Amino acid sequence: MAATRPRPLSPHLTIWRWGPHMVVSILHRATGIALSIVGLAVLTWWLMALARGADAYASFEKASHHPIGIIVLIGLTWSFFQHLLSGIRHLTMDTGAAFELGVNKTFAVLTIVGSVVLTALLWIWLLGYVK
Repeated sequence: MAATRPRPLSPHLTIWRWGPHMVVSILHRATGIALSIVGLAVLTWWLMALARGADAYASFEKASHHPIGIIVLIGLTWSFFQHLLSGIRHLTMDTGAAFELGVNKTFAVLTIVGSVVLTALLWIWLLGYVK
């Protein structure tokens, strides 16, 4: 009878060193989930408040102007930009570009930095012009 050799283990998170490309991959999944659940809940609440009239919309507006509401909306905005830029990164990689380790890591860092910068710029503009 042939001797059975132990099968090799699949690489997992305890073997690989963490890098920005791994963080962006996980953030892409997490932001997609956040946008699907929280974003859809906020959108539904907004549409329902819009359909029910002025009193319901005033209630929604009050909640969205509360500090916790603003934190949720800023988080959703960051999730949107992070997911968008990460999606662009993946689309670029689907063309066969940006697979070199240095370029890949730089591109990953740029998605994180870009999402934070775009979120900050949008909210500076919103808080400065909308009262």
